[in-house]
Order: sequence, then C-alpha cells, then structure tokens
Amino acid sequence: MPGTPKKNLMLFGGRAYPELTEQVAKHLNVSVTPQSAYDFANGEIFVRFEESVRGCDAFVIQSHCAPINQWLMEQLIMVDALKRASAKRITVIMPFYPYARQDKKHRGREPISARLVADLFKTAGADRLVAVDLHTAQIQGFFDGPVDHLWAMPLLAEHIRDKYAGQDMTIVSPDAGRTKLAEKWADTLGGAPIAFIHKTRDPLRPNEVVANRVVGQVRDRLCVVIDDMIDTGGTITKAVEQLLAEGASDVVIAATHPVLSGPAVERLQNCGAREVVFTDTLPIPVEKRFDAMTVLPIAPLLARVIQEVFEDGSVTSLFDGNA
Repeated sequence: MPGTPKKNLMLFGGRAYPELTEQVAKHLNVSVTPQSAYDFANGEIFVRFEESVRGCDAFVIQSHCAPINQWLMEQLIMVDALKRASAKRITVIMPFYPYARQDKKHRGREPISARLVADLFKTAGADRLVAVDLHTAQIQGFFDGPVDHLWAMPLLAEHIRDKYAGQDMTIVSPDAGRTKLAEKWADTLGGAPIAFIHKTRDPLRPNEVVANRVVGQVRDRLCVVIDDMIDTGGTITKAVEQLLAEGASDVVIAATHPVLSGPAVERLQNCGAREVVFTDTLPIPVEKRFDAMTVLPIAPLLARVIQEVFEDGSVTSLFDGNA
C-alpha cells in the first residue's frame, strides 16, 4: 500500500531513577508507558508493559546506579520484553554506561566487561545505544549498531562560564589521559590554559591514587578540575589539594556522573573546593547533597536526542558536529 506508516514514539523507564524518566517525558510532551515491574523472593526481576508496543519506536531509559547489576538486568529484561512484543525499533538510553571502566585488559585473565554489556544489549534486542560521556570513546565500537555518545561538557561549561566570568581560569585534567578533553573545555571557555596532575596508580589497588605534581600554570588562578565521573572521590580530591598547595586561588570541580560511593561525599566536602558541579545522570539522594554542590539537569539533552532519533534527524548537529 502507498504512503508512509505512522510513527509512534513510546517512552519506558526502569525503577532505578523514575524521576529522570518523568523529566524527559515532560520535555517530550509524552507519557511514560505504564508497566508492572517487581522482584521475586529470590531476586529475579519481572517486567510487563501494560499497553501494546507493537510497531512502536521504543526508548528505554535506565540509570545504572547502585545496585548496578540489578538495574542492568532490569533494563535488559525490558528490552527483551519489547522485542518479543514486536516493537519496531528499540533505543537504549543509558546516561551512565555500566562497567565502562573495564574497557580493556591491563593484565592477563581479565575481562573486558564494557564489551560484554554491549553484547548483552545486542542479544536482548537493542537496535541503538545512547550514553552520556563514556569513560573512553572506544566503547562506541563495542556495540554492533549506532551509538550516540553525548557530551555533557557544553552544559557544565556554560554554568562555569556564566558563574565565573572575568576570572583567570585554568582547566585541569586530573590525569594525563584526559588532556584532550581539557583542550576542548579550554576552547569552549575562550582559550583558557590547561594543566594536568601527574599521578601514579597501583593497578592492584583500585580507587587509590597518589598525586605527584601539577604540570601547567595554576598559581593565582581559578582551577576547574574536570572528569567524567566521581566514584569514591580519591583522585579528584587529591588533585584539589595539590592545586591549592601549588597556589591556585580557588578550585571548582566539574564532573558528569555523580557515582559517589563510600567516602566520596565527605571527601568532596572537606577537600577545599569552592563548588562541585554534576549533572543528574545518576540520582543523588538528599543525604549526599551539600551546600557547595550544584546539580544540572540532563533531561533536556536526552529529550532533544530522543526527538532527533525518532525523527531520523542528526544527533551530531546538537554538538556542532563534534559528537
């Protein structure tokens, strides 16, 4: 029959962070599809959607906070349920990509768990992945299909530029591996100089870092320390202390993903940083918030990307062709 079939966008959200799904739905002016989801006594997860999804363009949002394995499994089950219910296309929205730090082998007999996660979603039935600030860009190649790698940098940088306009800034990478990102930040903020922390890390002791020295111009300058995530806070807080010791006038932390495990909140509160800026890719409970913390909403960006994907538009155009 001639003519183009009518497209139908449907939004689905897991139980990890329903507030984010609701915010995205509000920006898209759609409703979150109702579902029945619960755990059996032995921990198995059950999901059933309460409306027909046949032929729809499905977008499945889940934030992978703790307990990360439960929420990962739930999203996989949601994708499987959609595939078996004849959804036309399934796009997985994972603001924080789980297991992203396990993207390569450092020693023999280690897994590449980030690749395993991509394989699991492909097997479950996902056609496309959307993630914000992957730990390393190579993860895009782990999934056999389109991957939209979104940047939170424009959102974070705009806040920094508006709040600290007129101050002499230096963009600081917490290690040598993120200097390219620091250069992009510097360009966005009008050509600010960059610096990085030369550090050592024992591969046998995760989450423990020894900061050595600062490479770059930081004395009497506002230093903006950038990173993709803050987990236990060890790396970033040592960097702040080192910068202040080297004569920085003030330090601001800007990171995308607030994992905030264990002692992270206490460390961030006591490290001497003037402000800690996150996006809300992961939920931050009230007890983990403090006065110097600023949380920027990621829902508008996710909604714009969903709209572009649904309309077969360009996601790259949202980032001036750089995503």
